Amino acid sequence: MTVQSNTSIKKQKSLSCLKKYIKKYFVSYLIGFAALIFVNLILLQFPMITGRITDGLRAESYSLINLRDDIILLLVLGLLVTVGRFIWRYFIFGTSRKIEYGLRGDFFWHLEKLSLRFFNEHKTGDLMAHATNDLNAIRMMVGPGVLMVLDAVILTLLVVSKMLIDINVTLTLFAIIPLPIITVASTLLGKIIKSRFKEKQEAFSRMTEMVQENISGIRIIKAFVQEAKEICVFNKTNQNNYNKNMRVVKLFALLFPLANLITGLSIALALGYGGYLTMIGQLSLGRFVAFIQYILMLVWPMLALGWCINIISQGTASLKRFQIILNEQPDIYDNPNTKAIHHIDGSILFKNLTFMYPNTSLHALNQITLTIKQGQTLGIVGRTGSGKTTLVNLLLRLFDPPRGTIYIDGHDILDIPLKVLRNHIGYVPQDNFLFSETIERNISFAFNKSYSEQVIEAAKKANVHENIAEFPMDYQTMIGERGVTLSGGQKQRISLARALMIKAPIMILDDSVSAVDTKTEEKILQELVNERKNKTTLIIAHRLSTIKNADKIIVIDDGRIVESGTHDELLLNKSIYYDMFQLQQLELAEE
Repeated sequence: MTVQSNTSIKKQKSLSCLKKYIKKYFVSYLIGFAALIFVNLILLQFPMITGRITDGLRAESYSLINLRDDIILLLVLGLLVTVGRFIWRYFIFGTSRKIEYGLRGDFFWHLEKLSLRFFNEHKTGDLMAHATNDLNAIRMMVGPGVLMVLDAVILTLLVVSKMLIDINVTLTLFAIIPLPIITVASTLLGKIIKSRFKEKQEAFSRMTEMVQENISGIRIIKAFVQEAKEICVFNKTNQNNYNKNMRVVKLFALLFPLANLITGLSIALALGYGGYLTMIGQLSLGRFVAFIQYILMLVWPMLALGWCINIISQGTASLKRFQIILNEQPDIYDNPNTKAIHHIDGSILFKNLTFMYPNTSLHALNQITLTIKQGQTLGIVGRTGSGKTTLVNLLLRLFDPPRGTIYIDGHDILDIPLKVLRNHIGYVPQDNFLFSETIERNISFAFNKSYSEQVIEAAKKANVHENIAEFPMDYQTMIGERGVTLSGGQKQRISLARALMIKAPIMILDDSVSAVDTKTEEKILQELVNERKNKTTLIIAHRLSTIKNADKIIVIDDGRIVESGTHDELLLNKSIYYDMFQLQQLELAEE
């Protein structure tokens, strides 16, 4: 994690995510724009050439040599237009793809840095919508959007200038009178489109969220036979998404017919007045033909303006949504007091630790004081919601504890570099998350390359090697999403093997053998005793047999340590731990 001060965080918030890419690809844009201007200058020559041919043929002063030369000239100019269009497409559209690629990388990297609070408050579907629809809208804005704005402005100025200078001033002014109406209408509609597009993107995010949740929870949906209900809810969400899209489409549908109507009016005026000037001899037929071609050339900029307004309106709306996520800063980061610590031995001290989760008023932990010496095994038990997992989350700094409440090797945990802290703690969480990868890659996840022998060794210690060997491709077997193709016990043991791979001086096992039978549990625990000599281990368990041999056991209730001692000492107390033990013994006797 990069060291970030509060000042740098505030500075980052003021910067647009596009600025660095505009600066980086500025030269590419210049080349593309230069090619675009070059093409437009060539296009201006076509009407003049056809006009010259028309006048020459009408006056019968045009020879075959003149015709041949003009046709060759048209072909050469056409070839130059083709080359020029390839260049501007490559540099402008290609650059927009590079910006999209860079922004997507920035987005993913930024998400990786954010703290748990952010992911608790934002749904996966919404984040996926940002990474797909919003990014696509931004790419369209910085590619086709920028191109069409420039093309429309430059081509309009060049064409109107050519018409004023080489054709007829009065006719030109008369013909272009209706065209500014398109600009005004497009601007007004663009503001409405921007607002409606934001609503459309939010509706798409909600629909994506729902689909993602349904796919993730498909087993629950089927188990409770709620397919029809979920389809009904989806239909409402889908209908809302459709309605928001149609609100944008209706405006878009209005914009282009309006542009066509006004452009058609301009052409009609040009034909009427230009035809009259030609008939009375004030304008040659060739110049009149050239003028009509110039008017037709103005149709594209006017239509492009409508496209531009739509694309830029959508792009800016998406950019604001995208920028909001990039402005989010991690709650957990290395502070200026971070020490140059490179190794952790494993002694831990909790000193009057009191903690409340953000936006809550209840204490998750209250006055926790506890010493764990290097090499000790600590067992942690307690009712669901008593604060066991919170304790280890703070040790991992998934949330920051108050300063002066947790020490490792005598150092305040807030002063230990995050990377060093987490590299020295092996962690097996409750949910046993596995990736859609091979078993080998899941076990060696903490390493950038494969270590086949070490993977097998870790799997044997986790008592899962024999199960893996039975798979058709053993360690190269691809597991489903979140390890869905494995049993609960197999997932737990593969997660345990992953933690054992790093041989960390501190290991946290959060109810990590609850899904295995007691015989397998005994084998795993014995391996842990051998593996974890002189290393600190914290074991959260509901099954007391898991922690009965721990050097120390604490019982947490309502965020407080209410009992502490060895297994035998706690049984003699005949308090909460004793009651839990008696209840579990009774359950075992009934099985």
